[in-house]
Parts: sequence; structure tokens; C-alpha cells
Amino acid sequence: MKRRSFIQNTTALSAGLLLPTSPQYSNKSQLKIAVIGTGLRGQGHIDLLLRRDDVTVVATADPDTRMNRETLQMFKDRGVTAPKTHTKGNRDYLRMLDAERPDAVIIATPWKWHVEQAVACLERNIYVGLEVAGGLSVNDSWQLVRAQEASSTHLYFLENVCFRRDVMAVLNMVRQDLFGELIHLECGYQHDLRGVKFNDGKTPYNSGVDFGEKGYSEAKWRTQHSINRNGELYPTHGIGPVAQYININRGNRLTHLTSMASKSRGLHNYVVNHPKGGEDHPSAQVDFSLGDKVTTMLRCHNGETIVMHHDTSLPRPYSLGFRVQGTKGLWMDLNDSLHIEGTSPTHRWESDEDYMKTYDHPLWKKYAHKAEGAGHGGMDYFLVNSFVEHAKRVERPPFDVYDAATWMAITPLSEQSIAMGSMPQAIPDFTNGQWTTTPSTFAVSDEY
Repeated sequence: MKRRSFIQNTTALSAGLLLPTSPQYSNKSQLKIAVIGTGLRGQGHIDLLLRRDDVTVVATADPDTRMNRETLQMFKDRGVTAPKTHTKGNRDYLRMLDAERPDAVIIATPWKWHVEQAVACLERNIYVGLEVAGGLSVNDSWQLVRAQEASSTHLYFLENVCFRRDVMAVLNMVRQDLFGELIHLECGYQHDLRGVKFNDGKTPYNSGVDFGEKGYSEAKWRTQHSINRNGELYPTHGIGPVAQYININRGNRLTHLTSMASKSRGLHNYVVNHPKGGEDHPSAQVDFSLGDKVTTMLRCHNGETIVMHHDTSLPRPYSLGFRVQGTKGLWMDLNDSLHIEGTSPTHRWESDEDYMKTYDHPLWKKYAHKAEGAGHGGMDYFLVNSFVEHAKRVERPPFDVYDAATWMAITPLSEQSIAMGSMPQAIPDFTNGQWTTTPSTFAVSDEY
């Protein structure tokens, strides 16, 4: 079935194909939410939750004393009753789940804990929002799928870039056939993270050369992935929006990938050349496995190709590197430009500024004022709002467990491909055939 026909035929069916709701939580007007992980990302979610009158943050779980203290201060500053805190080790979150019985949970912990904690929530039929990352193994993805399918509730994969304003405007353009039939897409995570992976132990923005126990926030754990692993470590900011453009798991699916990694020099050079580092610093003796530039190519069932870029260890400006190319033209966010055949000057780019205004998604037109001050240019407001509204109704979310499984699997499969000399790796069908009939429900109206 052609992409446009699939959208037209399935969008109308979306309401009837949602999985059953759990009657004990259905249509709650007030939601009790707990948060596992009170680091900077968790605090960002809590900040948005505290702005709402339909949510109560009843509990948190995190063994980090400093982060707990900062989080409790947020409640004090707002004059809000403090949540019950669970701080006795990495698995005290289990006691929290059983003692507090929240309606929903947000997980914002280091990556290695994501699957274990999400499965624990699903086993207790607690609606769960899982922060993004790549999986540690393909089995991680299958664990999530099995837990979801045995549960009476849902997993919402918290990929916020799908709500970025220009990304949603382009989704609107795609659905209105501005680019024609889509042929090729590009995306990635291109972000100089050297100052996040190494710091002076005070804030993630204070440059330094330490990590692990001496680090702060993500430097405590994220840098270790660059030491141990070589692959597309953070795929979801790129693949999430692209998946919406070409209906992955909703009439289309990813079939296989191949990856290639460059040599690793960026992190070592950063330490050696840093005023607090040098050739003799312990961090300069570390052997980093992660290639400075990882390139992954993916093929889709409907014939589209995707190129992904992971680039976090070299000096560069931030860009997710989106490219959306079809039979009538293309858009690239790297130069904020597009070209539409028959409309744009021949063989020339034109600015996308007017198009972004014309095709601004109805969600942003309606709720942009509420997103003011929210993280990541306002898109975090839309993400949290969508999570809360779906959790209140125990609805199947727009980015569900099958999306989480598929997007996360890109990481271990890219690692395997690189280790095997860029050999192609098959991407499992985590939906077990449901992708052929499941409709797209993301942003099909001006509501969450």
C-alpha cells in the first residue's frame, strides 16, 4: 500500500485499534506520578509536572544525595508538598513502586537501568514513561515487548525531538505531499559532548577532564559507554522523527542496517590539550572504543533508505542533520533550506522560514504559549503533556513499546555490524506483523 493511502485509510481507524485500558486507572482527572532518577533530566520532567494542576508527584527514587537535595528544593521553592523519597540504593525504586502504587512513573536514570525499571513498572501494571537511549542488547528490546504484552498498561517512549517545532512542521509538509513520495532520509546525533563527558565535578557545563565518581551528572556514567562501546549509541533523537515521516511500524518497517566507525581521537585529544589535563593525566591513558564518527545506513520495507550520523567527540556545532527527500523536493535542517520542484528557483535552495510558518503544526499553533520556558525550545512541554494525557486515559501512546524496541535495537545491531566489518544486520520485527495494520496516531490532530 502506498504511504499516502495508508495514512488516509488508517488514521480514521486509530481510535478503534488502541489496546484495552486498565479500568482501575481509566480516565483519571488527577494523576499520581513517581519519578525514578532525579538527575538533571528527571528534574526537568518534575519542573513541568509541578506546573500542572492535574498531577501530583508523590514519590521519587534515586540514591544520589546531591540530586535528591536539589529536587526537594524545587518542591520547597514552589510551596508544594515534598514527595516521599526512596534513596536506599539502586533498587530502592522497587520499594517505592510497591509502597506508593503510583498511577504512572517516569524513568530518567542512566541507560543501563532503563529496561529493568520499565519492566518492573509494567509487571505492576503501572503506566511508564521511559527516557530515551540505545539498547545494550537486542534482548533488551525483546524484554520490553514481552513485559508490555503481558501487562494491562502501556510504555510511552519519551522521545522529545518528535515534538520539535520545525520537525512537526515538516511532518505536516510530508502529510500534505509537499515532498512527494519519500525516497531518502538522514538524521543523527551530532553534538559536541566533550564538556558533558568530562567536567570538574561541579556542573555539567564546567569544563574538566574527570569522569566516573569524580564527575557530575552524565559524566558519572555516560563516558564509560564511550570507553566500552563502538556504535550508534544514541539513535532515537534522529530515528524518532524520521520514523514518523515514513510510518515505521505503521505500514512500513526497518529491515536491516550496516554501520561503519572512524578511528577514535577526539576524547583523547580533548584531555591532553585541556588546561586541567595533559599527557600524564589518568584520563589521557584511557583507550576509547567509540569511533569519533559513526555512520549507519538503514533500509526500509517500502524501499526508503536512511543514513544516521553519530558525532559527539569532535568540535562542532549542534545539529541532528535531518534530510527529508522525495520525488518532488527535499528539506535539510543543516542549512534551514528546502527545494520544491516547480516552486523553488531552479537548482537553488530557498529558506524554509516561510514554509515553517505556513505549515506550522496545529499543536504548536494551539499550545505554543503554554510551552514557553519549557526545556529544549518548548518541545519538552508537548512531550510531558502528551505523556500525562495518555497516562490519565491509559491509552496506547504515539511512541509505544514496539517503537522503543525498534529504535533501541539500532545501537547493539550497529555495534555488531562494526565488529563484523560492517556486515549487514537484520532488524527484528518486534511487532510480530502488527506493523502492517497499526495506524499512526502521532499528531494527527491539534490535541496531545
